[in-house]
Amino acid sequence: MELADKAVGFVLSSLSLSIFVYYTFWVIILPFVDEDHFVHKYFLPQEYAILIPVAAGVALLSLLCVFIGYVMLKSKKKRA
Repeated sequence: MELADKAVGFVLSSLSLSIFVYYTFWVIILPFVDEDHFVHKYFLPQEYAILIPVAAGVALLSLLCVFIGYVMLKSKKKRA
């Protein structure tokens, strides 16, 4: 079990690091690269650099609110 936990941790850390590097390059470095450079074909348009994190945040907050509401309703039923 310990080896599986280490493997999952390594995969999640690698995924997080790769997403961080990709997003950082996309938002900070790419605006200074010429528009006709080949590297632009590997990235989405700049509008998505804000749209994707905002949508992910709204989805996360929505799921968190639904979970808290579910737990509150479930605990209310246990008392009754």
